[in-house]
Amino acid sequence: MVGLEFSPDRIRKVWRVAVFGSGAMTILMMLFGLILGYLLHIIPSQSVFVAACLSLSSTPLVVKFLGSQEKDSAQGEGEYSTTLLGILVVQDVQLGLLIAILPAMAGSQIPTVTAHQSMTIMDIIRTVWLLIKLATAMAFVLALSVATSKYVVPPFYHKLRQNGSHEMIMLGSISLAFVMLMVTDLLGISMELGCFLSGVIISSHSHGSMAEEVAILTEPIRDFFACLFFASIGLHVFPTFVAYEFTVLLTLTFIVVIIKFVTAVFVLGLLLPVANNHIKWIVASGLAQVSEFSFVLGSRARRLGMLSREVYLLILSITTLSLLLAPVLWKVSLWRCARRKPHHRQGLIR
Repeated sequence: MVGLEFSPDRIRKVWRVAVFGSGAMTILMMLFGLILGYLLHIIPSQSVFVAACLSLSSTPLVVKFLGSQEKDSAQGEGEYSTTLLGILVVQDVQLGLLIAILPAMAGSQIPTVTAHQSMTIMDIIRTVWLLIKLATAMAFVLALSVATSKYVVPPFYHKLRQNGSHEMIMLGSISLAFVMLMVTDLLGISMELGCFLSGVIISSHSHGSMAEEVAILTEPIRDFFACLFFASIGLHVFPTFVAYEFTVLLTLTFIVVIIKFVTAVFVLGLLLPVANNHIKWIVASGLAQVSEFSFVLGSRARRLGMLSREVYLLILSITTLSLLLAPVLWKVSLWRCARRKPHHRQGLIR
């Protein structure tokens, strides 16, 4: 479903803010993570990975926020939603890349060697080879996606539409997702990236209504699995851990939310045009929470031995608390923007 939201035509309008803004926010979050990790005596690689997880924001949550504002003609979607969705789409691409790189990062961890110095060279060679394999696999998957989008999907969906059956269109879309899933899994890349690319292939189809039709048909499935996903997050929250460390967790959550908000305001203030600079507050509030997919990254990293159980629980708790705070921050930002909007228009007229 995230891939279906990736419309190349839509993101082309805000590609500069989306690409450079998302990259700058992630880099700044990693720098903050390094500084806090140094102060708390955390391993640099672990602090950078945790900061990368926390730099992501929740696309489904923001889509729900924007959906609730569609009926509000005064604040419409034209001003801030395109910028916000563009940044979130680029972050979703970063998420796919992080998931894809995780196995290589775990495999390239250099074991502790004290007796034989020659092992260090072998480990470096092994790491470089893993990165080359990953880059080759990524290039092949991207080339396959482009070829599929141009030569396979158009006649495929044309046949499905001639059949006139909604069930066939839904089954064809699910089949495409499973094919890309198996291809990426065979190449040693994450299955999530394959599913994401299948959505991108459908959304880049020449007939723009196809992505909308698939999204409408799969909406009940999406909502069902979204319920299961959030329920699974709740199942991994340990109430005793949250109760014992509630003060620490709440403090860390506020720190993360404030850092993300201030970072977004700073970066957007540099990249947005002067005429649209006032929307940076709403966009920043939409990006201030932590994506639920950081739980997926943390879970995978823990299974690969990259994170300890305590750090994993910390990521999960901060993610949950930030998602609970997100609606409040979003409403406050909308209220603040609604108050400042008349003054902003008067300033432009003058």
